[in-house]
Amino acid sequence: MPTSRSYRDACAIARALDVVGERWALLVVRELLLAPQRFSELRHALPHISSNLLADRLRELEQQGVVRRPTEGPRVYELTERGRKLEPVLLALSDWGLDAPQPPPPSALSATSVLIFLQHAARPDPSAPPTTCRLELDGRAWEVRLESGRIEVRPGEPATAAVSLRTDPRTLSTLLTDPATLARASADGNAAVIGDVSALDRLLRAVTDPAGGRP
Repeated sequence: MPTSRSYRDACAIARALDVVGERWALLVVRELLLAPQRFSELRHALPHISSNLLADRLRELEQQGVVRRPTEGPRVYELTERGRKLEPVLLALSDWGLDAPQPPPPSALSATSVLIFLQHAARPDPSAPPTTCRLELDGRAWEVRLESGRIEVRPGEPATAAVSLRTDPRTLSTLLTDPATLARASADGNAAVIGDVSALDRLLRAVTDPAGGRP
């Protein structure tokens, strides 16, 4: 059942935690930062949460005005304007958590997690011409645009793309750490590349280049 627990503390930090401090709540918000998602997509992205608990968290976040479900169109969950204001909070937590120990296996890594890191940490060459890449992670397509020294990630198929990479989130994370592993990932069948490999290399090295400001 949804929780109604409160810290009963008038501090704004405590009141914020009354809304999003329950276990899994902020991870649900994280998964909705880049695109709306269906319940089944959230369950796939968060494999260690039960369906009942996910339903409870979504119901609570909806009641608190953080998440909503459009009355028309696909049955998806999306962030409200209030919920979207949590983005800098999550990005700050991401930076802080980079020094935290890794969880014991088996651990999950969602496509949204890797793409948020890519968008937040990458610093492509601002003098390079604009480039669009297509990423396919867990069967879902994303448009990744490199332009003016920044990267923008959007859900859906790009109209055109210099290169397409199909892989899984964990392999993409490895490639962002060490682009030189692309050849091995391709040979092992963990990555498939079509198009301009140099464009993909520029995308990957936008994060790993020491001048790129990797956190």
